Amino acid sequence: MTSQAADESVIGQPGSAALIPTPAAVLDLDAFDRNLAKMAARAKAAGLALRPHSKSHKTSAIAHRQIEAGAVGICCAKLAEAEAMAAAGIEAILVTSPIVGVGPAARAAKLAAQIADFRIVIDHPDGAAELGAAATSPIQVLIDVDPKLGRTGVASPEQAVAVARAIAAQPNLKPIGVQCYGGQWQHIAGANERAAAVADGMTYLGTVLAALKAEGYPTGLVTGGGTGSFAADAAQGVLTEVQPGSYAFMDRDYRDALGDDPDGAFEQALAIATTVISANQSGWVTVDGGLKAFATDRDMPQPLTPKFAGCGFRFYGDEHGRLTRPHGQPVARGERVDFVPPHIDPTLDRYDVIHFVRGDTLVEIAPVEARGASQ
Repeated sequence: MTSQAADESVIGQPGSAALIPTPAAVLDLDAFDRNLAKMAARAKAAGLALRPHSKSHKTSAIAHRQIEAGAVGICCAKLAEAEAMAAAGIEAILVTSPIVGVGPAARAAKLAAQIADFRIVIDHPDGAAELGAAATSPIQVLIDVDPKLGRTGVASPEQAVAVARAIAAQPNLKPIGVQCYGGQWQHIAGANERAAAVADGMTYLGTVLAALKAEGYPTGLVTGGGTGSFAADAAQGVLTEVQPGSYAFMDRDYRDALGDDPDGAFEQALAIATTVISANQSGWVTVDGGLKAFATDRDMPQPLTPKFAGCGFRFYGDEHGRLTRPHGQPVARGERVDFVPPHIDPTLDRYDVIHFVRGDTLVEIAPVEARGASQ
């Protein structure tokens, strides 16, 4: 969907938050700032560098705020995201997905020459050869290790050693460590269950690190982890850097999985604001947030506005949502209803802008520069 921004002339005016056109992604800056401070403090206490993942927001205004709050840089899932963030002045970027081919290798080499601290993962000897051939100056690289998810990364210590040797054969590739991100651990319900899964994964990672050390490959930087696994990652003491993303905003998926666990102790800072556009039915009302307003890969959006707590929502088409009426309370056409998004990353990718608010005041309209950046 193409999200309409509020009229910039109202920015800073009391009550201007109510003038944001819906559906809209609205960020409560007070809650957001507290979330950033909390994660920065947790990382510092654990002796871990914090490198938030920008795939959650794809927005440079948010990335700048994360770095100002103590992050050492950001992660990007794709080169196109990294290019958008670099163009907006972000100077410390790790690309967390392997790339393939001469064209992407040339783009990565260009980024490495443009910004102060560019890093990228490799999981195959051919990837090292492609990137090395494109490099005109040193490029920092990490070996991506598969945490038994089967998505990307070397799948054995032997594969890791083969990649390390391929990197060593390229004069312009500078090895700095490894990445191991257990995406499958993030939403396991129960702190003990998540901790057990992470412990198994870190034990396996230890065998890969041992093989790489024996090869002479530097393993001082070990990056990975996320919002859901932070406590377990910190307890294991294997990672030196963490990559959480959703902690800054939160969503229903994490709320349902983490519950009252410390990993879930972040505020719901990002809401999708909608408007009741029809209230003619006795049992429900229709809001202007439908399939195009929310990610649909998880459970349903959850009403955040207290009046509608407990009311049932279901998609009512591309542009519409059906929300049951709160018991004993009238609902008028034009009322605003905020929702907790089901899954924050693919939800925010549906919006051109994020509206930043403090209280009832709209203070900034931030473009989502890397929206749709999938290359």
